[in-house]
Amino acid sequence: MSLDEDMSATSDSVTGAAGNPHRRVLLVWDAPNLDMGLGAILGGRPTAAYRPRFDALGRWLLARTAELSRSSSTTLEPEATVFTNIAPGSADVVRPWVEALRNVGFAVFAKPKIDEDSDVDSDMLHHIELRRSEGLAGVMVASADGQAFREPLEELANAGIAVQVLGFREHASWAVTSEILDFVDLEDIPGVFREPLPRVSLDMLPDEGAWLQPFRPLSALLVGRKSVAE
Repeated sequence: MSLDEDMSATSDSVTGAAGNPHRRVLLVWDAPNLDMGLGAILGGRPTAAYRPRFDALGRWLLARTAELSRSSSTTLEPEATVFTNIAPGSADVVRPWVEALRNVGFAVFAKPKIDEDSDVDSDMLHHIELRRSEGLAGVMVASADGQAFREPLEELANAGIAVQVLGFREHASWAVTSEILDFVDLEDIPGVFREPLPRVSLDMLPDEGAWLQPFRPLSALLVGRKSVAE
């Protein structure tokens, strides 16, 4: 059963007396993209102190939904989903994290990581469009991928839907500088990180300089060449 089929099975819980669905406030989390961005900030894999706390993110979404409900005088339904890739052989390692997310109240869309094209961007966009067709009051996209999300999110904002981009300001200048989209730095959401992130900004460099780690290993170039050759 797909994510959309599974969540449609629970539609009765979000249907009003007149048979019309309550409008949703949707949060989608691009795990591969944000993991890469966080790794670049930290210069390596995050320790427990620097892993995002999804319970805090969930409370923020509930507060945001209540705010939009008051402003629209409409009952709105929050929904949160993490989209992620599962690399071959990593299921046992990832399973506790997935189960923890589901226990918090997040849905998880998991897709096998077969090659460089096995990203979840199209799945996120499909899910957003599905929820829009059902009635969408607000959407929060946690990702720095402006190439995939900028135009669709601007279209939603122009249609009167409340749109926010969540991420790290260093990696999402397209959203930070947008006149249409509202950007929220993840570190500004209370409790999402236990410790302050060791962030380096190009316009606020220390006098002694700073190391900026690569977003991906050089070996990824060989994977790309192999795919083209095949």
